[in-house]
Amino acid sequence: MANLSQIKREKMLAFLEALKEQHDDDESLMAINQIEKELTAKKYGLVWEEHEEEVDVKTQTHIPVFTEAKEKEIVGDSDSDKCNFLLEGDNLHSLKLLEKTHKGKIDVIYIDPPYNTKNKDFIYDDVFVDGTDGYRHSKWISFMSKRLNIAEKLLSDKGCIFISIDDNEWASLKMLCDQIFGEERFVAHIPWRKRTAKSDVPFGISQDYESILCYANSEFKAAVKGRERKYYETDDFPNRPWRFHDLTTQRTIEERPNSNYTMINPRNGEKFFVNPMRCWAITIDTFQQYYDENRVIFPGDYDFLKISKPVLRYWKEDDMKKAGVDFGLVAASTYLPSDIVGMTQDGTKEITTLFGNKKFSYPKPIGLIKYLIEIVTLRNPTALILDFFAGSGTTGQAVLELNQEDGGNRRFILCTNNENNICEQVTYQRLKTVITGKREDGSTYSDGLPANLKYYKTDFVAKDSEEIYDDLLEHIVEMIQLQYGIKIDKQKYVIIMDDDEMDEFERNFAQYDKLQALFINQDVLLSSSQEKLLNNLNTYTIPDCYFDFELREAGELW
Repeated sequence: MANLSQIKREKMLAFLEALKEQHDDDESLMAINQIEKELTAKKYGLVWEEHEEEVDVKTQTHIPVFTEAKEKEIVGDSDSDKCNFLLEGDNLHSLKLLEKTHKGKIDVIYIDPPYNTKNKDFIYDDVFVDGTDGYRHSKWISFMSKRLNIAEKLLSDKGCIFISIDDNEWASLKMLCDQIFGEERFVAHIPWRKRTAKSDVPFGISQDYESILCYANSEFKAAVKGRERKYYETDDFPNRPWRFHDLTTQRTIEERPNSNYTMINPRNGEKFFVNPMRCWAITIDTFQQYYDENRVIFPGDYDFLKISKPVLRYWKEDDMKKAGVDFGLVAASTYLPSDIVGMTQDGTKEITTLFGNKKFSYPKPIGLIKYLIEIVTLRNPTALILDFFAGSGTTGQAVLELNQEDGGNRRFILCTNNENNICEQVTYQRLKTVITGKREDGSTYSDGLPANLKYYKTDFVAKDSEEIYDDLLEHIVEMIQLQYGIKIDKQKYVIIMDDDEMDEFERNFAQYDKLQALFINQDVLLSSSQEKLLNNLNTYTIPDCYFDFELREAGELW
């Protein structure tokens, strides 16, 4: 069958070639080449009108940097030298700096971006985008594409990204991610039930679910451990752990007529009727056999089992005989159990517990983020998690609680702007409450969780500054701390900026018995004794590794 679109393009391209022969001036040829480029551009996939943001314009004349707000540092674990980070500012600026410090280093990204719902939930160039904006979809895609392109570069070889979205931009996001990450890296579309059904809906169907798209790199599968099978140890079967499973099957009674019967509990006569769409998984004869073998469990047999119908018991010893030690693992599933991950109402309750009357729209429940992170970090309990649409800070709390539960040492980096003081008054305050155990009003929230936090703000250095080298050097400490997840404490981690500091370090070297790493300005001139001293130390040279491109562009480096 003929490709009619291709035939049309070839005719137009032939016409452009004829025009080139008739016009040999540079202006005409440049215009014709631009038209030719558009004709030969990609013809399948997501197409949108690209828009420029104010944050893009800013970087044409300024270099983004981080400035630490030292008064906001939280030390909740004095025994650890590792830090988590909260980055305040436009997340595009933060991502561009993270590309310098964390390219290929992030293990898990979770984001809950604006959904572009027509109800002014999305700000573009400091202006709310609503349903009347004819370019709202293009603006949203432009906005997301710039950030996701950097996110793709940040993922480690075993890294993955989870993106929450609803129906407004689901299709666009899927195509955009296929384009940026590649279709071959698509892992799953995970539905999440955000609420119970509503009755006052426009078309009579309540949209109770949102979506989570997951993409991952090549080594992701090896990193996913899956969830542990839950085995129970009870007094009636000492030293014989067991699990349970549903006693029905998706087969119908027409397909399995021998499994169409009323199951009766022999102990009390209680009756259980089969579901016509899910008949019993065993026949009535097999039921009696399994009952005699203590394998059928009825509601009420165990207080800790909240079941409403009979289930089948499986012995761990039999599991191990069938499939070996790894049978104790259940593959991760796209099914998210609401009783574990929660719904929006649970997220709202959590915010209320933390803040009282402070409001935050549609917060994700902690259980949802913990569930996703746990699935992909059970084999990597030191994973680094990034959320660059941090909102109220749910991801940070989820990471800290998960560490507390399983003894992990995961760390997080959160990015959010300070629109309506959200970063300072919500995100930061939430993390402070979780770490210290004290609410903003001084009341007790919990016993606290051991963790350290540093608070950075995005700042800028003018590209035309006559002191650009020194200006950038003033923000090197922040970059080092962020890259290595540490605090430059002048004991374990030391930074040396000039010859005098190096001389002093050499004289007092015996005092640095806890030294882990030394960071030295490239302009420091080392003596032979100092060079010999550094041979046995973990040493890094600064600042070229962070701002070499900008310094070369300004003519400060060659």
